[in-house]
Amino acid sequence: MSIELNHTIVAARDKNAEARFVTDVLGLPGPVPFGPFAVVELQNGVSLDFMDTADVPSQHYAFLISEEEFDAVAGRLRDRGVPTYGDPGHQTPGHNTNDGGRGLYFSSPDGHNLEVLTKPYGSGG
Repeated sequence: MSIELNHTIVAARDKNAEARFVTDVLGLPGPVPFGPFAVVELQNGVSLDFMDTADVPSQHYAFLISEEEFDAVAGRLRDRGVPTYGDPGHQTPGHNTNDGGRGLYFSSPDGHNLEVLTKPYGSGG
């Protein structure tokens, strides 16, 4: 049997604003309402289902993207004035070159630690 992640729920103070931030930065189609969720579909069939809640614990979400997409995402973040970092603790400004690719971390409006990377960690350089 093949086991695949289908969706995960993302806590947000404003599900529509948080989902729109993610779709705008990543260059994805806008979120779609489904029940109490604002659903963001990723190209691999996984969805992020944003849900309103008063308590938003910071979570980490990493997105594997192409080199071209990396440049576009970095540009959209720069245009929005969103700081980017080369490490998950947000100590080193910019991006990293782990495993021969590029990666960067940034915060969503609700404080989720988001990451884009062009090579999976451990894939070698």
